[in-house]
Amino acid sequence: MKPLRIGKYVAKYPLIQGGMGARISAGNLAGHVAKNGGIGIVAAAGIGMNSGHFNGHNYFEADLEAIKDELRKAYAIAPDGIIGVNVMVALSDYAQLVKASIEAGAKVIICGAGLPMSLPELTAHAPDVALVPIASSVRAAQLIARKWHKAYNRLPDAVVVEDPDTAGGHLGEKMEHIGTGQYDQYATVRGIKEFFRSEFNADIPIIAAGGIWDRADLEHALAEGADGVQMASRFVCTEECDAEDGFKQRYLDCTKEDIGLIMSPAGLPGRAILSNQDNIRQHDLDYGITCNQACLKKCSYKETGERFCIVTALDRAQRGDVETGLVFCGSNAWKADRITTVHEIFEELFGEQKKAAATEELKQAA
Repeated sequence: MKPLRIGKYVAKYPLIQGGMGARISAGNLAGHVAKNGGIGIVAAAGIGMNSGHFNGHNYFEADLEAIKDELRKAYAIAPDGIIGVNVMVALSDYAQLVKASIEAGAKVIICGAGLPMSLPELTAHAPDVALVPIASSVRAAQLIARKWHKAYNRLPDAVVVEDPDTAGGHLGEKMEHIGTGQYDQYATVRGIKEFFRSEFNADIPIIAAGGIWDRADLEHALAEGADGVQMASRFVCTEECDAEDGFKQRYLDCTKEDIGLIMSPAGLPGRAILSNQDNIRQHDLDYGITCNQACLKKCSYKETGERFCIVTALDRAQRGDVETGLVFCGSNAWKADRITTVHEIFEELFGEQKKAAATEELKQAA
């Protein structure tokens, strides 16, 4: 396994920790992933909700202060680590969060839930920051790359290819196309890699995301042409994950059958633990919850009252209320069977590589 180079940054191991919104992946998790040789990611979505900055009426101001706080926490853990931010394009304060993240020292910006067509413009003052769009199709990657190249003379520093059949959270595919067996993630990985080579003569790292749980999944992804993997759900049941214990316990208790698709008020399908889905909507009805935050550019709850308030549902779950909160997860979350540590996961994934490197160093010293 080779190190993962994204822009000017080289991670010791080819692993990005996926962004999990509403403070599931905040400064503590991101910092420990970076400390262990991966790329740690703070998720910007809903980051201000359960922070000391939020007073119930200053959602956007709290977001900007909280994202800076969490990046500071992460760098306190891994001063020399590669730490970035996942910012959903669908967020109302998308542009402001990108700029605040750069101000606080983010080295990587990952964007999904929409096509980040203007991202190079937002980051033009910080050319060293690596820009990484999420795409689920060759077509999406082509649209982004051609726009960036023509308008900004910039290409992505990597592309994350998210498998809608296995990934958790919001998914970049129509509900009716998910789970049909027609999607081929690694054909997409290879297709995007070939597109950059043929059109731009560029070897862009392509990262496989969705369904990556153990070393066998990692090795399979690399064998199929990916340059690295993004893992999110696997890091939830760690001591370092920023979620409350009740959230982690829901992963430990869930079965494979509990995991399925839910339509988000953002207009995107999402994968979550569905055993409490009726309670999510009922909570908003019982307490007369209205849209006070306008966190999304487009939201059916904001516009018509349909479905539920997603940011408060995610926030409740993060705080441990998994009876009325929304628990996003990937398709393999049911495999979690204990609370572990980030270091133990890295040992499982890369321990053999560490031993081999140490043996080689001893041989060369002799």
